[in-house]
Amino acid sequence: MSDVAIERIQVPEGEAKLETRGLNLHYDNFQALRDVSLRIPARRITALIGPSGCGKSTFLRCFNRMNDLISTARVDGRVLLDGEDIYRRDLDVSELRKRVGMVFQSPNPFPMSIYDNVAYGPRLHGMRERSSLDEIVEKSLRGAALWDEVKDNIRKSALDLSGGQQQRLSIARVLAVEPDVLLMDEPCSALDPTATFRIEELMVDLMEKYTIVIVTHNMYQASRVSQYTGFFLLGELIEYGPTVEIFENPRDQRTDDYVRGRFG
Repeated sequence: MSDVAIERIQVPEGEAKLETRGLNLHYDNFQALRDVSLRIPARRITALIGPSGCGKSTFLRCFNRMNDLISTARVDGRVLLDGEDIYRRDLDVSELRKRVGMVFQSPNPFPMSIYDNVAYGPRLHGMRERSSLDEIVEKSLRGAALWDEVKDNIRKSALDLSGGQQQRLSIARVLAVEPDVLLMDEPCSALDPTATFRIEELMVDLMEKYTIVIVTHNMYQASRVSQYTGFFLLGELIEYGPTVEIFENPRDQRTDDYVRGRFG
């Protein structure tokens, strides 16, 4: 995408919450991302769409430096959170991952109680006072729209929950450390339609407090829940803008072909 196109993108509420400038990522000799520049607004849902292997999940993981865990990954360009370069040498990566939480494709509850799952992050960051932990657990489960369903069985194993409940528990676990940003990598792909609807409703509610970036293969989901959408193809950001424009009046023929199901 050209710089001119980037400048035309409307970003509400002043400065971008997240931003990339000329971002490239290589795995050894393979280039997974090519010169990606975009600005993601605060307290909005931004969807990343595109066919499998196009780089959208790799791009998402750049925002909390999860790609650092891959020995062959090499990043150049800039990635900013509130205008701060998150790839600078002196950055505390554990603190970054507290501010930028990740919800994965499949629910991943720990083999412990519902309470201990949610309290895990605060305890890891030094919280020990029982009353404070109780408050955090309840607040986080309420924030994930799960409290009313589990409040009487808080010591029950998290593995006994349904798939949709486990995914909401995963979200509660992220909320417990009070992040600024929620990254969601196909969070509904393993769920049935009813559970998917609950997660989508939850995302819309959470948008009031958090910046949310979601990777999805579900075009209907992207059009339902997001305000901004970016279309990736072969590691390039082909088009980015208000979701209604991407789906109803895209500027690039490749975007139009993809959202209308002609490939992918």
